Amino acid sequence: MFSAYIDMIRIRFLMMLAYRVNYYSGIIIYAINIGAYYFLWKAIYGTNETLGEFTVLQMTTYVAVSWMARAFYFNNLDREIANEIKDGSVAVQLTKPYPYLIFKMMQGLGEGLFRLLLFSIPGMVIVTLIFQIELPTQFDVWLIFMVMIFFSFLINSQINLLTGMFAFFVENNEGLMRFKRIAVDLFSGLIIPISFFPGWAQKVLEWLPFQAITYLPASVFTGRVVGNAIYNAFIVQVFWFVFLSVPIYVIWKMARRRLVVQGG
Repeated sequence: MFSAYIDMIRIRFLMMLAYRVNYYSGIIIYAINIGAYYFLWKAIYGTNETLGEFTVLQMTTYVAVSWMARAFYFNNLDREIANEIKDGSVAVQLTKPYPYLIFKMMQGLGEGLFRLLLFSIPGMVIVTLIFQIELPTQFDVWLIFMVMIFFSFLINSQINLLTGMFAFFVENNEGLMRFKRIAVDLFSGLIIPISFFPGWAQKVLEWLPFQAITYLPASVFTGRVVGNAIYNAFIVQVFWFVFLSVPIYVIWKMARRRLVVQGG
């Protein structure tokens, strides 16, 4: 079965490779996006050296690495599941000799690895040449960061699976998927670092899984989180990965019992 999962990752990777030209333009778009946030935060800081527990250099590095990490963990598994339910093809998928949700996760991983190798890494090189950012020099920080963005992928994919599975219970979950995307980008710290939120909002966000997607890995990468605090941040990610597995299991069992194919 393990070799089958490797094949799922490889096939999605090769499918993405067939449309690689789209991602070359994506590097430019992401670089422009990072540039816009870079100059926006530079203007917000003005003559201040520190805001929201970030130095200017940490903030610009945070912006760059957050957007490039997003290219790896981002996927549209929720929309793929919803579309397969609408057109009825999910019924065929459920007859296959492998777990449907793991199959979707492997597809998402293949897509993420493609973006990591052909989008994030070359994009980060370009951004480093254009903007003033500070990359960590310790190998262990890079290693921990790579492990943490893998868990970012897992947690983001789990949220996508939960969102996509709601299509089993409602005829159209388009609004929920749009809300989810905005919530992930905003509450994960991608657009605004969580330390810039009001105190009460930070307390609320500590009880939600979104900070484990962007804020915690990027804080480790920028050196804001060091020492034993790194392991605490990693434990938070592992906790949310395990915790989210429970509602996925329960909702999946309920969804299979009430599957109604509307098309196909």
